[in-house]
Amino acid sequence: MEAVMARRPRKAAMLVLAALLGAAAGASAAPRMKIGFIVKQPEESWFQNEWKFAELAGRKYGFDVIKIGATDGEKVLTGIDNIASQGAEGFVICTPDVMLSPAIIAKAGSLGLKVFSVDDRFVDADGLPIEGVPYMGISSRSIGEMVGDALAGQMAARHWRMEDTGAISIVVDGLATAKERSEGTVSALQRAGFPSSNIFAIPQNTPLDVESGFNAAQVVLTKHPTIRKWLIFGLNDETVLGGVRATENRGFTADDVIGVGIGGQKTAIVEFRKRKMTAFYATVTISSKRHGYETAELMWRWITMGTLPPMETYTSGMLMTRDNIAEVLSDMGLEE
Repeated sequence: MEAVMARRPRKAAMLVLAALLGAAAGASAAPRMKIGFIVKQPEESWFQNEWKFAELAGRKYGFDVIKIGATDGEKVLTGIDNIASQGAEGFVICTPDVMLSPAIIAKAGSLGLKVFSVDDRFVDADGLPIEGVPYMGISSRSIGEMVGDALAGQMAARHWRMEDTGAISIVVDGLATAKERSEGTVSALQRAGFPSSNIFAIPQNTPLDVESGFNAAQVVLTKHPTIRKWLIFGLNDETVLGGVRATENRGFTADDVIGVGIGGQKTAIVEFRKRKMTAFYATVTISSKRHGYETAELMWRWITMGTLPPMETYTSGMLMTRDNIAEVLSDMGLEE
């Protein structure tokens, strides 16, 4: 009997220990924190890189990224529902249409989700910035000015006569980022003495890809067949590359055209690594690393620590050409 009684405390202690170990195992198996990341053009390398860098932040801080591509309003709202259903408490978003901003904010609020806008800033029904939502964007005007300075500098290096040169400005109606970039480029060209009468603005249809840039530039080239030297600029690398392809289609060579894009992602890298130099001369490389990693990190701090992100953060860029591509990619964390 004494042996049986002695075994009982030991058995009880073992049961308590097993329960504690089970609880610890259950705690370690608890689902990881999740953060949503919605982008408007998931096929583009810029947004794929944003996702990649957001996932790097997740590996460091212990959260998973719910990656959602949403090309229209319906997909955005469905995506927000998806994020909430997976237990996330917040999301980062580049909306496909800034006029969706009030609906996105309302949807997030109804589900108790924090929201952080990236790339394209939220605006209200009057098109004015919504101040209460954290935002990370690009210094659009200064980046546009970098494009203009690069165009003017290269034109001077080639000893082109400004009065004999035309500039194709491929614009996107209704997108503040595009407007600011274009205005910055035009301003820099004008400071360099380029005549305003030789700058030809042409709207671009969506999607903002090579084909739509090609079609837009074709219109200008058709209207001004006597101009034999061209500058090309626009919202992104794809737009400018489309313009370059349009000039090639008309028989222009890299000696007669200077295109400077914005982005510095896959499109530009592929073009620079071609054996034969094309008229796509340079791009202002912007930091998808910051826009992906930092926004995700700031959202994590907001959720876990209650630290509200800055209401406005603006990133800058670096001019990348064939000559400095390795250095710029390394600085931007874009090594392949």
